[in-house]
Amino acid sequence: MKHETFHYQTWDDIKNAGNEFDAFLPESQNLGALFTPLAIGAHTSHNRIALQPMEGTDGTADGAPGEYTIRRYERFAKGGAGLIWFEAVASAPEVRASAHQLMITDKNAGEYKRLLDNIREIGLRENGYQPVIVMQATNSGRYSKPNGFPEPLIAYNNPVLEPEPIDKRRILTDDQLKAYEEKFYDMSRLAQEAGFDGIDVKCCHRYLACELLSAYTREGEYGGSFENRTRFIRNAFSYAKSAVKTPGFFLTSRMNAYDGFPYPWGFGVEEGKGIEPEISEAVDLVKILKRDYDIPLINITIGNPYKNPHVNRPYDRGNYVPDEHPLYGESRMMKCVSRIQKENPDVPVIGSAFTYLRTFSPNLAAGMIEGGHIQMAGFGRMAFAYPDFVNDLKNKGALDPKRVCIACGQCANLLRAGSPAGCVVRDGSVYKPI
Repeated sequence: MKHETFHYQTWDDIKNAGNEFDAFLPESQNLGALFTPLAIGAHTSHNRIALQPMEGTDGTADGAPGEYTIRRYERFAKGGAGLIWFEAVASAPEVRASAHQLMITDKNAGEYKRLLDNIREIGLRENGYQPVIVMQATNSGRYSKPNGFPEPLIAYNNPVLEPEPIDKRRILTDDQLKAYEEKFYDMSRLAQEAGFDGIDVKCCHRYLACELLSAYTREGEYGGSFENRTRFIRNAFSYAKSAVKTPGFFLTSRMNAYDGFPYPWGFGVEEGKGIEPEISEAVDLVKILKRDYDIPLINITIGNPYKNPHVNRPYDRGNYVPDEHPLYGESRMMKCVSRIQKENPDVPVIGSAFTYLRTFSPNLAAGMIEGGHIQMAGFGRMAFAYPDFVNDLKNKGALDPKRVCIACGQCANLLRAGSPAGCVVRDGSVYKPI
């Protein structure tokens, strides 16, 4: 499959390129579907555009929002998105993905509240409505780096991700996993104190809860069967739910449906079938979360940004260029989120990976919503590059080609280095490439 850099001038150019591999890319020239309200439990999103959780690696030493954190969310608030999916907030000091990852505590919850009050005030003043705001609660697991160097906490050794097996003392015991589940009680309690509308029990991109979904070879209560492999996320949800005291506060998850690795090292594949997606277990897990915890929406993604980043955010430049056409990756993502939505019609699905299409990304998002393949479109990298893209789209009917994300991956490079992360192309006075 020939790899190509982005050169498309019209949607027909994209369609013709995708015809080579029967790409699934529903499109609409009518963007009205993006600007209808969506009920999210007791809340309402003013439109169908969500800003995905993009870490800025710019919290204070004690985990409070830093200067750049505040700047970023003030810009997001002005931009007009109906839902702001707040970035990863660590559930314990040792599971921070960097020394500057956010971490909410009893001592700093007030600083989060001030930021959220400001976000809502700006949204109401600038746009006439307040965004729904979800806090992403995370345990970084194998990607824990609290002191600036790797200190992994893993579910099992995985040869796809480890050139040499990580010391088995780093494999969390069942008792340690139970202790980390309990952390989601305080995460839920503190999220309510700070004023978030809901909490995301993060289960994506090979962080701990996600890694356990593929723990086929692990022994004990957390490995082997589907029931065991989903035990951590279900128990984390139970602890989060038991802390809910605020009317309308909801639980949800940003969840991997597919990892992109062969069995038994990846979730969302069949034994002996290579890396082709088979996401029946993800479909079933969403049904369980709806039945037991009444989730009002689910945010679906795939892949691992550390190992196969093209799977969850297609791109065409950088040090690592995958042997895969980016439109093939777009199509795979759209097929996965569509199946989750079609088989869970009572759970609004947020789709991912639109940004690669630059100015054409709203057309794909609108087409997916019109076709019933998702109910909301999530944008991550685009928000870093172009924080007011939602208002531009609404007021001008199109995105400015000189402001869109170009999928260069520099923001991710900054994140991996533990530096304040943002767009080096469109916001270069603040963020510098490394």
